[in-house]
Amino acid sequence: MIPATMQYVAATAAGDAGVLQLATTAVPRPEPSEVLIRVLAAGVNRPDIAQRMGLYPPPPGASPILGLEVAGEVAAVGADVSHMRLGDKVCALTNGGGYAEYCTAPATQCLPWPRGYDAVHAAALPETYFTVWANLFQHGRLARGESVLVHGGTSGIGVTAIQLAREFGAQVFATAGSDDKCAACIKLGAAAAINYHETDFAERVAELTGGRGVDVVLDIVGAPYFERNLKCLALDGRLVEVSTQLGAKVANLDLFLVMRRRLTITGSTMRPRTMAEKGAIAQALREKVWPVLDAGRAGPVIHAVFSLADAPAAHRVMESSTHVGKLVLDVAR
Repeated sequence: MIPATMQYVAATAAGDAGVLQLATTAVPRPEPSEVLIRVLAAGVNRPDIAQRMGLYPPPPGASPILGLEVAGEVAAVGADVSHMRLGDKVCALTNGGGYAEYCTAPATQCLPWPRGYDAVHAAALPETYFTVWANLFQHGRLARGESVLVHGGTSGIGVTAIQLAREFGAQVFATAGSDDKCAACIKLGAAAAINYHETDFAERVAELTGGRGVDVVLDIVGAPYFERNLKCLALDGRLVEVSTQLGAKVANLDLFLVMRRRLTITGSTMRPRTMAEKGAIAQALREKVWPVLDAGRAGPVIHAVFSLADAPAAHRVMESSTHVGKLVLDVAR
């Protein structure tokens, strides 16, 4: 039986984590192409912080409730959904609405829990795995035998990128903000990790690669790193931007360097993509990455788990950048 109402985390105004509080609203109904998921766990991500602060409004038609990834059980299916059944255990990239007891998601953006996974680990997958696959392997074209520099190696994106890049045969370098975090990057599979508080990462990359540079840089920092990121790239290198945490406006762009080294500057965000585009990424993940996860490799690292009521605490940990891996809300608590 699906209840008429549910608990969810409301952002009462734009502001700090203190604006988050439990509230009650109607359970959403799935559109014909969607499923309704009884949420057991929901991932916490940087875009949630930006949305809470009023800096990342949901696109038209998306749920205003925070939360871009969930894991749970299918509670209802839309009229056009034929390949999913009530009770199926799925994780989903949502269009918002994840911080709640029930959430709708396009059926094409749902994936089964990998073998041996619980809800917490399954909920930690969609946002980072969709993002890393689309950006690092599709836009960035990272190939076996190439090398990549991953900034923020202990973030959710970083942990995923290090493991998948290594799994698919690339050499990985990473940056992190402490020696302990650098050690965590090495444990995840990075060949070397650079403490950016102590070492210029561009100079260190030149040393590590004998002056060649890396084939791909995956960046979450933005403008302050832009010039050095270009210097890190080898001939025909690709700079992939997936976030601009410290700024989006670049003052100086050396076009001659771009031309001389035949560099590509690209990147993307996930949320504005169409359902068809996200569905295609989900299919690629099912074919290429889910067998790896089923085998017990390259999975998420869970830093901490919070109850739905403790969403403010989860946001404070995210903003502190002290975590290694993912923060998850256990909605079933």
